[in-house]
Amino acid sequence: MKLALHAYHKKIEVHGLENVPKDKPVLFLPNHQSALLDVLLIVVACNRKPFFLTRSDVFGKPLLDAIFRYFRMIPIYRLRDGKDKLSKNDMIFDACADVLRDKGALVMFPEANHNLKRRVRPLSKGFTRILFRAKDRYLDLDIHLVPVGLNYKDATNFPDEVAIYYGKSIPLNTHYDSENIIVSTNRVKTLVSDRLKELTTHVASETEYDKVIRFLDEAGEDYLRPREVNTMISNYAEASSEIQHKKPKRKSVAVQTVLVLLNAPVVLLWKGIMKPKVWEPEFTGTLRFATAIIGFLIYYTLLFTILYFYSGFSLALGIVVALFVCNWILVKYLSPF
Repeated sequence: MKLALHAYHKKIEVHGLENVPKDKPVLFLPNHQSALLDVLLIVVACNRKPFFLTRSDVFGKPLLDAIFRYFRMIPIYRLRDGKDKLSKNDMIFDACADVLRDKGALVMFPEANHNLKRRVRPLSKGFTRILFRAKDRYLDLDIHLVPVGLNYKDATNFPDEVAIYYGKSIPLNTHYDSENIIVSTNRVKTLVSDRLKELTTHVASETEYDKVIRFLDEAGEDYLRPREVNTMISNYAEASSEIQHKKPKRKSVAVQTVLVLLNAPVVLLWKGIMKPKVWEPEFTGTLRFATAIIGFLIYYTLLFTILYFYSGFSLALGIVVALFVCNWILVKYLSPF
């Protein structure tokens, strides 16, 4: 999966892994933009083997359920799933408490939804309920919260670039008061939200959002560097009149053409069948990545099989490997977009 993610993305950067405790119970708290890609990017680069709390409505089909559970995903029920299902969360919360008791790791998206906008949305109190349930059941737990900033250059584009920032861990014991749950909840939510706003691009104003993004794009800001971008946002009013606009990089027609010609069956699978099925723009990257994994596996296997019968093992293997290397070079080094 790690190889597949790196083959799919032009660049993946991981920062701050030294902030992840190795021998303590951990709750990772990332921002949420690109559906299941967020999950996969964390699971291959967090130095732990976490369980993931996932919205329950993606479960329900046997094949998908098997895949999700393989990736240690646990359903979490929300009000929109129906009041009658909320009671199931008691069992889920107890299971999470047991994971933390065993010094395991959990991942939960505290915004409780996904959105492509470059801003940290208000946090749900759901993650604090899990934390406090664990503390109530196991008083001596030293749980650490690790905020994670996921930063995509363009989550709907291919090939995309992404930078993952693991923030300094927050010891829950310092901020939890069992005698005042409301204050503890607000304190923890505010602290996590503030940390996330440092680890990813945060455009606070909804009314000015489109103008700010247009300003950042015209300035050529690198969304993989959230601290610099947020500094630019804070100076938006003053800088917008003085900014030196940079010409956006144009897509290379030659590189695109070569990629399409070399991988026509997979491209046709994506554009003709899978892309029209994308039900939310936030799932574009996820569905395209899944299409790439399955499509290229079938494509390379069929190509090797056909070449094997006509030209033998060595030549067939050499051509398939050469095609993979060519694709790798085109995506990693030659594509300017």
